[in-house]
Amino acid sequence: MKVALFTTSYPRHEGDLAGRFVFDLVERLRAQGVEIEVVGPGAYRDYGLTGSGGAGLVASVRRRPWLALPLLVSMVRALRRAARDADLVHANWLAGALVARFAGRPFVVTLHGSGTAGRFSDLGLAERSPRVVRWLLRPARAVIAVSQVLAEAMRAAGVGSVHEIPYGVEIPAQVGPEDEPPTVLFAGRLSPEKRIDVVAAATEGLPRIVAGDGPLRSLLPDALGFVPQTELFPLYERAAVVLLASEREGLPNVVLEAMARGRTVVSTPVGGIPTVIEDGVTGFLVSIGDVAATRTAIERALADPELRRRIGVAARERVSEYCSWDRVTERTLEVYASAVGNGHVGEA
Repeated sequence: MKVALFTTSYPRHEGDLAGRFVFDLVERLRAQGVEIEVVGPGAYRDYGLTGSGGAGLVASVRRRPWLALPLLVSMVRALRRAARDADLVHANWLAGALVARFAGRPFVVTLHGSGTAGRFSDLGLAERSPRVVRWLLRPARAVIAVSQVLAEAMRAAGVGSVHEIPYGVEIPAQVGPEDEPPTVLFAGRLSPEKRIDVVAAATEGLPRIVAGDGPLRSLLPDALGFVPQTELFPLYERAAVVLLASEREGLPNVVLEAMARGRTVVSTPVGGIPTVIEDGVTGFLVSIGDVAATRTAIERALADPELRRRIGVAARERVSEYCSWDRVTERTLEVYASAVGNGHVGEA
């Protein structure tokens, strides 16, 4: 099978974390014999809109809307060239569905529920503008949602043939020892939707590691800045607690990767996170913006090594059964095989 895969986010160099979840899936599918041509930034002229320091394509286009049409034309042309002899197009995000409509080939769409799009996120549009979502996805042969909440939102919006397939995660056989004293790790973009104000306040005075950069770096002056993936994994292993305080997310890799390493995650219950974190069992869930509750959960975990061990074991088991790479790759191939011969998604 030959697939033309369209994405607005993809690593441009070794260590680049942009679109790493797309890259990882591509590598696993290629290992199974699928021929994939990636149509990402660089394959089309992006007018500087797909980098933008991690702000996201939708936010970038909203700042410079006059570039939306030239960008769309450039994307469509690049995808049509790649799709000429492809069996299938695999588009990412709702914006990718718009481009794929003009590719002239059967297509499937993966929805990530990314928080950077704000009101225009997959979840936001499904709730406010279900007719727009149905229009975008009606020609697709299948829709892949990375979390249960996203899959349910698409079905509620009237989209059919929705498949819940999470991101894959590697489960290491062994992990390194925690730092002593135990530390808190935040890894991600230092931007408003990540509620960096809560991260800063809830970890004030505690041993912490901050891996990331962004417009709110002044709130976390000890931040390490951008950390490539090869250096990020050892940070997970050093941490006792991994913190995520976001107000919007899809199914963030930072949560899956921390759980795969047996770390205790303290997170808000947004996007697909409650699918993998059961409060008090495989991690801790706290309300958005609640600094006191976040601090209490962190301190409880830091003070109790046996609690962290128990939660870590349960967390590894959960991600192993839910999103192992073998399972994710197999289910994606099943969607591909079905999509090549099937009709449109249409309405539920």
